[in-house]
Amino acid sequence: MQGHHPKHAIAGMFLAAFLLASVVSAQTKNDTSSQLANLIQPLIDRHQGDVGVAIKNLSGPGEFRHRDDQPMATASLIKLPLMVATYQMVDQGDLDLSQMIELTADDKVAGSGILTPHFSPGVKLPLVDAIRLMIRYSDNTATNLVAEQAGLSATAQSMEKLGLVHTKLHSKLYNRDSSIYPERSQRFGIGSTSAAEMICLLQGLHERRIASEASCEAMIGHLLSCENQDKMPAGLPPGTKIAHKTGAITRVRTDAGIVYGPKPGQAFAICILTENNEDRRWFADSAPNRLIASIAGQAYDTFYGNESTGGNEAPKELKSGAFGKLVESLQRTLNARMTPSPGLSVDGDFGPNTEAAVVRFQESKQLEPSGVVDKATFEALGTLIDQDDPVDPPEALNQNWPKKSAADQLDGVPFVTAKAWVIVDAENANVIAGENHQAARPMASTTKLMTAMVLSELAKHDADLWQQTITFSQRADETKGSTAAVRAGESLSAGELIYGLMLPSGNDASVAFAEHFGGQQALLAKAFPEAQWTSQSDHDRFVEAMNHLASRLEMKHTRFVNPHGLTEPDHAASATDLAKLAVAAIKRPVLQKVVATPQYGVTVTGNSGYQRNLAWYNTNRLLKIDGYQGVKTGTTGAAGACLIAKGSRGEKSRIVVVLGSASSDSRYADTRNLFRWSWNQHP
Repeated sequence: MQGHHPKHAIAGMFLAAFLLASVVSAQTKNDTSSQLANLIQPLIDRHQGDVGVAIKNLSGPGEFRHRDDQPMATASLIKLPLMVATYQMVDQGDLDLSQMIELTADDKVAGSGILTPHFSPGVKLPLVDAIRLMIRYSDNTATNLVAEQAGLSATAQSMEKLGLVHTKLHSKLYNRDSSIYPERSQRFGIGSTSAAEMICLLQGLHERRIASEASCEAMIGHLLSCENQDKMPAGLPPGTKIAHKTGAITRVRTDAGIVYGPKPGQAFAICILTENNEDRRWFADSAPNRLIASIAGQAYDTFYGNESTGGNEAPKELKSGAFGKLVESLQRTLNARMTPSPGLSVDGDFGPNTEAAVVRFQESKQLEPSGVVDKATFEALGTLIDQDDPVDPPEALNQNWPKKSAADQLDGVPFVTAKAWVIVDAENANVIAGENHQAARPMASTTKLMTAMVLSELAKHDADLWQQTITFSQRADETKGSTAAVRAGESLSAGELIYGLMLPSGNDASVAFAEHFGGQQALLAKAFPEAQWTSQSDHDRFVEAMNHLASRLEMKHTRFVNPHGLTEPDHAASATDLAKLAVAAIKRPVLQKVVATPQYGVTVTGNSGYQRNLAWYNTNRLLKIDGYQGVKTGTTGAAGACLIAKGSRGEKSRIVVVLGSASSDSRYADTRNLFRWSWNQHP
């Protein structure tokens, strides 16, 4: 073990040096910084949410700052400072990377990672592997194991020694009771930082100053392995090396890291923090993810332009250490033309496996087995394969044009992105028009309309149902995805929680309802006398009730597996069935009122007697347009963007259902186009 590294003594100067450099940059406004501001500031200004950004070129001039000194929530990005604190303790001899940690059942927590779903209690792993899982897979259980070894306060103490006062790990993940900073936990969640402080930390890591050189190398290796590609990597050229860590909770998306340029020695540090995002979807193309990707891409282009691995000209040879699109083409070509195929990963990184394959190819062609792809090797390879599905030779493409289909007809329904849709009369559910509307498809959170309908059905047999108190369980609190933000142990009435179910599309609220009313077997028996109950758990019994009501409503192409709509096998409905459900729901006064409500405030009470206020906002954008009255949105990766909408003109009302639209914006455009067509063609 090494003693305290002498470079730690100057680490506390990083923040002051960075802020001083920021002042100088603000005064001089060099061309690179001005260009960054011109490109990035408009992206931030258009974003619907709070943003903090810091970018610093580590190998030349140029930086950008926006609210960089403001403390903001980190989500899982706090795992990066925890890693730093842990390696500092290793350098000091307080921890050993090889020390074994035993996983227990109590250690397992929900959320991202692989330990909880795939490993059994009793398995042992070294500390270094827990760190790897924490960074590569953002494993929450592994994070808690690392935090236990280092001590929960170690991260804040380590960062404070570096002069980083905003960067703190507040609690274990999914265990707010463990918080050592309760007020900060209330505001920021598991961790907090500022963009400026993250840049200081990354710069110190890049310059090998915040720990021993060996530890800094190891930490960068962990960050290079980060598997998340939805944020900064999505905006960077393929093959770009980036040592980074991301974070995501419902209202927060973050990413920070070191991005390496196309030439040796080029790098810049970047941190993008977002909070209170209006778009809180868990899709790769969500607005905060796109913002983060765009900012990273603009920074890369500003610093490096169209530079390639070898400079402004294309490289004349490829060898170990090269990366980029040309290396990807080389790897595809070697896989396709060598027997047996080397089975290279097409990752654009010329590493030992690619070099070994090149040597074997050169030997097979009686070339010097240098492992360097020179002119002779390129000639022996022939035309490179540029994509996974090889294109035809140029002469074939130029001569064999595909036949055109018939011209678009001038009549007929609008062209929409939705994979299935239907328009029905809101009074009787008669179909006016549709496409693929009888096909069962994933339905995402449109599921919750049936969850609400079951509650309404139960209320027919219990006049006081809406006054019943719902107390959230740990299971409800930990449900993934969109949330009503009620915590375990907190309570409110069913009549209030219905708004938390339908407006912000609270997956947690759906589970709380299912657990509460699925246990009221006498009430279920009154509401569904035809039912034969088979489920043992309250939650699953409520889902049974959803399916019984679907059968009663003749929803022939529908099956519910859960009360929220998160993707599960066989959880599906047709557009026509959802239209039937909507027609039935809008005839229930309580539901009609809820789905048309744009926003709703409520006070929840904790099990210790405290109270706090919540604000819920309807995810349905059409409520901002006159003539629309609800009904329910839904979005998952499998389902795409979905929407059930009610629209009225004069005395007539209709329901439009779109399933599988291309994006959130597309579902609203699809729906409005279908409504407009129906009013014009069927007034």
